[in-house]
Amino acid sequence: MKKEIEENTSKLNRISWRANILFNIIFIVISLICIIPVIFVFMISITSEHSLARYGYQFIPKEFSAASYLFLWNEAKTILKALGISVLVTLTGTVLGVLLTTTMGYVLSRRNYKLNGLLTYIVFIPMIFNGGMLSSYVINTNLLGLKNSIWALILPLLVSSFNVIICKTFFRTTIPDSIIESAKIDGASQLNIFARIVVPISKPVFATIGLFLCFGYWNDWFQSSLYISNTNLLSLQALLNNIQRNIEYLANNPSAGLSLQQYKNLMPQEGARMAIAIVIILPIACAYPFFQKYFISGLTVGAVKG
Repeated sequence: MKKEIEENTSKLNRISWRANILFNIIFIVISLICIIPVIFVFMISITSEHSLARYGYQFIPKEFSAASYLFLWNEAKTILKALGISVLVTLTGTVLGVLLTTTMGYVLSRRNYKLNGLLTYIVFIPMIFNGGMLSSYVINTNLLGLKNSIWALILPLLVSSFNVIICKTFFRTTIPDSIIESAKIDGASQLNIFARIVVPISKPVFATIGLFLCFGYWNDWFQSSLYISNTNLLSLQALLNNIQRNIEYLANNPSAGLSLQQYKNLMPQEGARMAIAIVIILPIACAYPFFQKYFISGLTVGAVKG
């Protein structure tokens, strides 16, 4: 009987070879849509400025050149300073954001918590309404004094209502109340319960929130445009945005002792934009595989019971 049930289940889960081929084609097309633009940007970054001016953007360049990357190498001090700010902001923001988001989500997931309803509304309302950019700017600059501070790049993105709701839903549907009650009977505090029981079995949601925060901090340039005027605190993304808006940003900060006009003539303008884009993409692309296993688990958790 058991064997028959397994065979019937296997037949239900089986797909035809035509559907299998169709799904594979769809996945290949989606993968190419994601990969080809990155390859295209890289090919532009190794194309000579003369070729770009004469033939435009081409997937296979007429003339190859490493001038863009040599230019970035010559500007290593500026690039590395911006890279260091991005790494510092991303690591600090991700760690603090995961800690605050998961603890808040865990508290809201406990049904017997007295302020559960009130705090749920407080967390949920900002998902629909917010005070606007002007009020946020006034509070962060005048009240909190974050202007030209590294914390201006971290605190505004630290906690998201969406991420808190994800954690709340995960903890409520995944962590059995019986485990929490048993730990309470044994005399464990809420902090010990969270650290020793909840955290070890909640790696998927920690990795998922960490991935969201990591991408958000790494790709953010808007906070720098609002709160940072000190060039020493510009992130790598803000540096790229400045280059895209005004290629004279680096020309106004020459490090080779050349005149402004000479420096601008030597600058590979289009290639430099694409090269720094590749520099930005590589670190986060290398970090993603470490999150992938837990991220997929976070998406599929609860899908199969038994």
